[in-house]
Amino acid sequence: MLEKPKTGYFDHEKWDVYQASLELVILISDVIEQLPRGKGHLADQLQRAGTSVPLNIAEGAGEDSVSEKARFYRMAKRSATECASIMDVCQRLKLVDEQRYIEGRKLLLRIVAMLTKMGRAETTYVRSS
Repeated sequence: MLEKPKTGYFDHEKWDVYQASLELVILISDVIEQLPRGKGHLADQLQRAGTSVPLNIAEGAGEDSVSEKARFYRMAKRSATECASIMDVCQRLKLVDEQRYIEGRKLLLRIVAMLTKMGRAETTYVRSS
């Protein structure tokens, strides 16, 4: 559970989607450690895409413009779906443990679902304004 720092919270730190995206970064780190030599291209791509998810969520949360918020949430969603694809590649090549793959897939589906709703909510708000 999130432990309250003495200085308080940023808004995004309270969100389930942000906390889940941090879990994703940890899972990805574990997957990358298990990749064999010669698969650095997959490791680099997975690490960049995975790190992009919480960074874009936080950046969107800090935006005042509703349309910009939605844009950052959509970028985070695209990065999450990229992670899913890279995990699929790793799974097909038998580079990732099946349990880790399933765990990552469930986490990514949850993150993408939340980001989809966030992007739609922000877009709907812009259209009705």
